[in-house]
Amino acid sequence: MSPSKTPAEILNIAGTEVRISSPDKVVFPEPGLTKLDLVRYYLAVAEGALRGAGGRPMVLKRFPKGIGAEPFFQKRVPENHPGFIDTTTLHYASGTSAEEAVIRDAAGLAWVVNLGCLELNPHPVRAEDLEHPDELRVDLDPMPGVDWKQIIDVAYVAREVLGDVGLVGWPKTSGSRGLHILVRIAPRWSYRDVRLAAETLAREVENRAPGLATARWWKEERGESVFVDFNQNAKDRTVASAYSIRPLPDARVSTPLTWDEVTSTRPEQFTVPTVLERFAAVGDAHAGIDGAVGTLDGLLALAAELGPADKPPRGGDGSGRRQSVMPLIEVARTKTKHEALAALEEWKTRHADLVPALHPADILVDGMRGSSSLWYRVRVNLQHVPENDRPPQDELIANYDPWAGKEWPGRPGA
Repeated sequence: MSPSKTPAEILNIAGTEVRISSPDKVVFPEPGLTKLDLVRYYLAVAEGALRGAGGRPMVLKRFPKGIGAEPFFQKRVPENHPGFIDTTTLHYASGTSAEEAVIRDAAGLAWVVNLGCLELNPHPVRAEDLEHPDELRVDLDPMPGVDWKQIIDVAYVAREVLGDVGLVGWPKTSGSRGLHILVRIAPRWSYRDVRLAAETLAREVENRAPGLATARWWKEERGESVFVDFNQNAKDRTVASAYSIRPLPDARVSTPLTWDEVTSTRPEQFTVPTVLERFAAVGDAHAGIDGAVGTLDGLLALAAELGPADKPPRGGDGSGRRQSVMPLIEVARTKTKHEALAALEEWKTRHADLVPALHPADILVDGMRGSSSLWYRVRVNLQHVPENDRPPQDELIANYDPWAGKEWPGRPGA
């Protein structure tokens, strides 16, 4: 969010003063929402937003130049943070650590929005116990070509599996194309166990809905299905929590739903203006989530029954890297999504004769986590192109290196 000549505004939020810089800065041009509008939105839905993100360490995903530019991720809380922002130190699998922000009240919500955070990205743990998640996260991620009806069908299968192991799922829109199901659990299990439970759930959903859902981690193997993304439960992962505003032109919101609403609504219905009206009228659909704490015993017993998941073959070059079973070619690596899509269009122009054979899910444009921001990888799966017509791997149209000039233990490629 770039500087503006508009003077800062001081808000008194339950006795705490929070400074909002450039309050009239337009963040969402399409609905005409300003920075101050976003702050007021979060204050209005604070009860629900804090139920999802309050008391948890949070990665700050900042959009200092607005939604038209790439954000950056800030794990470490700013040194000059106010006294009403708590902190806690997380230790990551990479061996690094970071003192992260922990918000506990509406003033904290206003503060993170002022930093340029549109959405809230908390870890699935409480600040008081960083090693034992109290939330299992089911992320239903549709592949290209998948419609909302298929996502709903998979969601209900996931609900059935959860019910069979004594757990209660609470659905919400992701704020993009997918659906999240949140499950409160007792903070007794390690991240490793929680991820295993989530993977087991994904495998069982695929078993019950073959062709509709998949637990295959490698994107090119999923086809036109809904990926039950169990890896969102890995230690270093965060997801946009309830009532988060997503960086889409219509200011869409990740919105808690009842199960009846899952079948009668669509994600695009939930934007900042409509969610403000909804919250004022009916409150938070997840108001009871903290009273529905369950156990992972059932899912872990099912994990033992199913046995280990299939692992992909490894390459024979000694690198130990996973070897794809699909005929993939890489097109580009870029700094921005706009550049990635431009590279894809250039590749399509070069290979116009192949494009009609490609299915929607054969085009793989992935946002990859860099040191503090996303970068993008473009690949094409040639599985539907006759083998004799498949082009070889060529020089990348763009070859951005997100690690250039950065050195640390465990650096990719080091």
